[in-house]
Amino acid sequence: MHKTANVLDSLPKSAQPAAKKALQDIYNAEDREHAAEAVAMFARQYGAKFPKAVRKVTDDEAELLAFYDFPAEHWIHLRTTNPIESTFATVRLRTKVTKGAGSRGAALAMVFKLVESAQTRWRAVNAPHLVALVRAGARFERGHLVERPEPVAA
Repeated sequence: MHKTANVLDSLPKSAQPAAKKALQDIYNAEDREHAAEAVAMFARQYGAKFPKAVRKVTDDEAELLAFYDFPAEHWIHLRTTNPIESTFATVRLRTKVTKGAGSRGAALAMVFKLVESAQTRWRAVNAPHLVALVRAGARFERGHLVERPEPVAA
């Protein structure tokens, strides 16, 4: 969301709807190859008139498409920063109302309790059984687990 907003901010209002659609085509692509094609298309379409906007996408292409290295079931979670934003929005709302918590210890305790209560409303991870594989360093291509090749006995 933040990257999209940053790119759109460097475009005139008249070009923003089409550019937003082009950016959605990038992160909603079916795999990394299609997303890379969408990035190239965005660069061709907007590069001549809006090089600053194109640089914001092409300079960070590897980071923007990194979620394709994970299971397809997790892509929906990795495409967004909403869980982080929602958590800190809850904390921010309460700390503004109380105008600070006084001491550092009181602030940490308040933030801990706010996050603890907010986690009851968090959405569960799709395919939680794959989290262990990701943590173990399993490789995924096009969202599917790549089996390790069997060692050949001599």
